[in-house]
Amino acid sequence: MTITTADVQARLADLGFTLPEAAAPVAAYVPTVTVGGLMHISGQLPFKDGVVMTGRLGEDRDLAYGQEAAERCGLMIAAQIEKALGGFDRLERIVKLGVFVNSDPGFTQQPQVANGASELMEKLFGEAGRHARAAVGVAVLPRGAAVEVDAVVAVR
Repeated sequence: MTITTADVQARLADLGFTLPEAAAPVAAYVPTVTVGGLMHISGQLPFKDGVVMTGRLGEDRDLAYGQEAAERCGLMIAAQIEKALGGFDRLERIVKLGVFVNSDPGFTQQPQVANGASELMEKLFGEAGRHARAAVGVAVLPRGAAVEVDAVVAVR
């Protein structure tokens, strides 16, 4: 399946989303590095209305909030891909997502939280959006974010 920028833009519109502006790095790193046909995308935070979605799942935030935060991270991953490639025409597939969930020690639904990002990838990129994944709970994330997602994608 060939992915086109027009198809992805149409799918975004159908879902009621517009891509945010790709976030600039907040420390000593770059947003993307491409080597050997793989683009590595630095961890992306969940922005809603220009503000980071914060909180700890299982403490002051619930599963639905976490899923939305993961989805918002997925939108930012798509924005980084678009910025780095000038669109989506060179994207072959999403290879892997790493999902980090700011979790209370008793919270064990990290995989369900991660589905917010995973399902968005499939909605945007079809079969090429299906990927391998890790979903882990962590004690804290930058800027108090509820979720952070990084990615590896195959490019032409």
